[in-house]
Amino acid sequence: MELLNQIRAVVGDAGLITGEEVAIRPGDWRGRTSCSAWAVVRPRTTAEFSEVMKLCYAARQPVVPAGGLTGLVRGHAVDANELQLSFERMRNIQSIDPVGRTMIVEAGVPLQAVQEAAAEHGLLYGVDLSARGSCTIGGNISTNAGGNTVIRYGMTRENVLGLEAVLADGTVVSSMSSLLKNNTGYDLKQLFIGSEGTLGLVTRAVLRLHPAPISEATAIVAFDSFEKLTQFLLLAGSRLGGMIRSFEVMWNNFYEIIGVRSGRHRPPLAAGHEVYVIVEVAGTDIERDEAIFQDVLTVALEKGIAADAVVAASKSQRDAIWAIREDVEGEIIMMDPATDFDVSLPIVQMQEYVRELQNSLRTEFGEDALMTVYGHVGDNNLHLLVSPRPWSDEAKRRVQEMVYRPLAVLGGSVSAEHGIGLSKREWLPLSRGAEELALMRRIKAALDPHNLLNRGKILAR
Repeated sequence: MELLNQIRAVVGDAGLITGEEVAIRPGDWRGRTSCSAWAVVRPRTTAEFSEVMKLCYAARQPVVPAGGLTGLVRGHAVDANELQLSFERMRNIQSIDPVGRTMIVEAGVPLQAVQEAAAEHGLLYGVDLSARGSCTIGGNISTNAGGNTVIRYGMTRENVLGLEAVLADGTVVSSMSSLLKNNTGYDLKQLFIGSEGTLGLVTRAVLRLHPAPISEATAIVAFDSFEKLTQFLLLAGSRLGGMIRSFEVMWNNFYEIIGVRSGRHRPPLAAGHEVYVIVEVAGTDIERDEAIFQDVLTVALEKGIAADAVVAASKSQRDAIWAIREDVEGEIIMMDPATDFDVSLPIVQMQEYVRELQNSLRTEFGEDALMTVYGHVGDNNLHLLVSPRPWSDEAKRRVQEMVYRPLAVLGGSVSAEHGIGLSKREWLPLSRGAEELALMRRIKAALDPHNLLNRGKILAR
């Protein structure tokens, strides 16, 4: 209790939640679990985070950072003997530079708030996720979040110019550069991006912005084979180039279950094709860009590459197309209980990988086993939701083996964008070598010698 009293003196009564009030707070974005921390600390500034960590360091008190709780790998899981450090009171957008195209934000700002603030200045932030309304910039940075527009703007790593972080001992490392070119030794911010709060607590960031497009167009296209889809990707890449903002693929198992059978949508195309692609372009000339886009679709249809296509004629039609792809709630309703996966592998290997996995599931669990596949194929990323029947912990474990083991042979990754957390920790050696893991441990030990920051995440304690 002495430590909590010391922390209260730093953050005030409103900054510390204890006792029964902790348990009524959600433990994840679905609200299926409650917070199990010893206490919840809610600093308002980097200085307060620093003072709190100095106290925790002296007391050897482990902490777990918490943003929007939208992570899917238990990276924010907290034990009863740990403090949860929440960024919910750090939600200020501190400045926007429309000329330099940068924005300085605190870590607790939701992604959608960043997008809306940029739009007010005719700019955009290049990262976009379906959890945009709940996920926070700090969480995005900690996991190096990807999303729907990576093919054009890159991962979070490519959209952060600088950041500020508090180390385990309370030291504040401020690398808040707003320069595109800053080649002055080690790029320290990269240590914290993607490290899931295990090396430091990111409290502020300098985000890179881009000019908002003048023209936008969205289409959903059906293909009768994955090979034809790859032909279309090559065609679109050669004709549209940097105009492509999104290239989101849905296998028929996803499109039929979510888009048709769920009854939650009005499917723009009939089910039964092998794969479907949402392709979205953005440019600077409305008439020219629309003509080029239409020409690409026409060529694809006339050459028999595409089987069918629909172009959104309004924002509501565009939103309806995207609603199928982003219907996480519908997927849970239709598939639960199920286990989700976020993997990456070479595009040319994807169809065979999916086919072999489907065959393995049917052989082991029968025709009742369900699997949906979709993803950001243009950047090598597939998302899978697998529901073996009957469901059990043993069945879940067997499915994990089926999904992850082949990736080592294919040169794939067990995590494309969600991170490692606790859920994928044992599978990490399939994607990273022994020397790499040893170096990760050395870095962790150097920055957090007492293992206080998000302990056990990514690497075993």
